[in-house]
Amino acid sequence: MRPDMNDAVLGVKPSAIRVFSALANETPGCIALTLGEPDFDTPMPVRQAAIDSLIANDTHYIQNNGHIRLREAVCAFERDRYGMDYAPDEVIVTSGATEGLFAALFSIIRPGDEVLVPTPAFGLYRSIIELCRGVFRPIPTEEDGFQLSAEAVKRALTPRTKALILNSPNNPTGCVYTEETLKALHDVLKDAPVFVITDDVYRQLCYLGGDAPSFSIYRDMRDRLIVVQSFSKPYAMTGWRLGYLLCDRDVALQIGKVHQFSVVSTASFSQKAGIQAFSEDPTPMRETYRARRDYALSRLDAMGLECVAPQGAFYLFPSIARFGMDSETFCRRMIAEAGLATTPGSCFGCEGHIRLTYCYSMDQLREGLDRLARFIHILES
Repeated sequence: MRPDMNDAVLGVKPSAIRVFSALANETPGCIALTLGEPDFDTPMPVRQAAIDSLIANDTHYIQNNGHIRLREAVCAFERDRYGMDYAPDEVIVTSGATEGLFAALFSIIRPGDEVLVPTPAFGLYRSIIELCRGVFRPIPTEEDGFQLSAEAVKRALTPRTKALILNSPNNPTGCVYTEETLKALHDVLKDAPVFVITDDVYRQLCYLGGDAPSFSIYRDMRDRLIVVQSFSKPYAMTGWRLGYLLCDRDVALQIGKVHQFSVVSTASFSQKAGIQAFSEDPTPMRETYRARRDYALSRLDAMGLECVAPQGAFYLFPSIARFGMDSETFCRRMIAEAGLATTPGSCFGCEGHIRLTYCYSMDQLREGLDRLARFIHILES
């Protein structure tokens, strides 16, 4: 007789984003606006750096936390761009931001610890928290235009609170937390024994002029701050699975254990590609996304769909509340009746919305929005 599986694993559902992407693939002629997968290619100099690394036979074990040259490059980038003061032994090169988040949360959560997460939020957070036997505590933000209220955080703090996760620009709303929001959060958290995990993977994809503000500027909380970064979004490197964590030396020592015993290290030949990526300019990509955002917003407005204008990332999160059905039903019907796949808001903890991704080509985006318009016409007929 087979023994029982881990109940924490059994309680976690597969990613709804992947479920609806799979439904799109199974439906002939369906267009998907589901995945956060840039339609840009990884820049050729980055690819060439990996090719050169392979030719040089850089295919052996490296330091668990990443090649020293890449960690030094991370420190230089973060110092020059954001004024951050991290040393190479405070950098962990991870297999994408996902592994970094898992290693960080696994390292700090004890069973029953609470992690505060502003919602809507990337569904990954809840899954990892629950796999670590922590308690996911949502803080709804819809009524505040998706800005996080410091008062709401203050009310949510309990003796069991272990961490707060911040994601700005946000997935799925594209909301960017203002400097005023971050200052108010700092005032609430500066004396609280709580980690702040700031997921900054979209920080360079901001439409407000310059990179998005980040909670990481508050260096007085350095010992409780964990910064999550990725090469995937700003450099179109989703398949490379390359990211990094920044944290205080003592914290990095503990997170590094989880990283070592789960993945050992990231691929050796990807390291020089990561170094080269810091020489690439994501501005043309960002401006392309801005144009697509503006086009998509104009189309949604013409359809009568309310949507807070995203200030970063490459997602739209329009309301479908007026149609009187839950978001999963809406998305399943739209695949079947209009051949368009999006992601239900329920998988981000915010019912009454859908997420559309505009990192696809303009042709695909245009056709997808045409199909959305036709589906709305069906519902209103």
